[in-house]
Amino acid sequence: MGALTGYRVIELAGLGPCPMAGMLLADMGAEVICIDRGGNADPMYAKDMSRRGKKTIILNLKSVEGRETLLKLVESADVLIEGYRPGVAEKLGIGPEACHAVNPALVYGRMTGWGQTGPLSQNAGHDINYISITGALHAIGIQGQKPVVPMNLVGDYGGGAMFLISGVLAALLEAKNSGKGQVIDAAMVDGAANLMWMCHSFHAVNHWDFSDRGVNMLDGGAFFYDTYETADGKYVAIGAIEPQFFTTLVEKAGLDTAVFNLDTQMDADQWPEKKALLADVIKQKTRDEWSALLENTEACFSPVLSAEEALNHPHNQARESYIDVDGYKQPAPAPRFSRTPSVVNHGLHAQGQDTKQVLESLGISANCIQELFAQGAVK
Repeated sequence: MGALTGYRVIELAGLGPCPMAGMLLADMGAEVICIDRGGNADPMYAKDMSRRGKKTIILNLKSVEGRETLLKLVESADVLIEGYRPGVAEKLGIGPEACHAVNPALVYGRMTGWGQTGPLSQNAGHDINYISITGALHAIGIQGQKPVVPMNLVGDYGGGAMFLISGVLAALLEAKNSGKGQVIDAAMVDGAANLMWMCHSFHAVNHWDFSDRGVNMLDGGAFFYDTYETADGKYVAIGAIEPQFFTTLVEKAGLDTAVFNLDTQMDADQWPEKKALLADVIKQKTRDEWSALLENTEACFSPVLSAEEALNHPHNQARESYIDVDGYKQPAPAPRFSRTPSVVNHGLHAQGQDTKQVLESLGISANCIQELFAQGAVK
């Protein structure tokens, strides 16, 4: 039994952060029921790993019967999460007011890029747009070059799904005491801005330059915190910040102590020159040779692996960080619980696979279920 066993979550099908949030809740034991629209023939959808462990029903939310069926489901739910543009759920008649009318204790999680309010709230956008107005995109990259797009990890997932999850779980705890639900306005711009907290802290004491990228200690500006190309065209990562770790790096890598020493390690004016010198040293051995020399030391060293290589790294294998579900390797549930472990209860269900079973769980009669199918309200 997972930590959230016994909780029922309704997920209105969408893209990106909301499905990931639903996946994490399902991994932790919640019964997650995905409300699909049907008709999605995209082969990517059929292999969407965020759908693991979820039940799926198809509802026509534009029909009166489909909307009423959803509200019937809401009566028995603890959480609803949706990623519609602000106002869409209200137009469908399934917004917070309608849902709280039938279940006052419902936690209603809303996931958007810009947020429910503000001048940009109705604008289209994607991860790259949301993080661009937070300073996060500007901060990532090499000095003198354009910002580097960090996939959609910062906005969709780090600033989106994870903040939606934290809000939902906090509201669930509060609802246990108050008996009242509430609305969670999770915006990727807010989440990404929060992920920049450390930069703001450093900036407040003049240890972070907001005007440029690739010049600060943790953005690749420091020679002791960066990636380096090896003799075989691969890369390694070095993060030897603290004195004891930096000293180990210097010793194990055989660096010239007249150049690489603690007295001048934090002199930012010398970082570019030392980075070039260290790059020449690292280029003399292959990635595997450096790994053999440094990986099990206190040098804060690691090889830069592709996603495919990561599957076979001994540490990941020892921790079983990747699992096989339906014949596909994917990340195992995280974090890990000592008493109520998270598991993937089942693989991907086809759209609408659980419609009949879910409707039956609501106490809807066989005749009424048959009528809903005939009306096209459900599939």
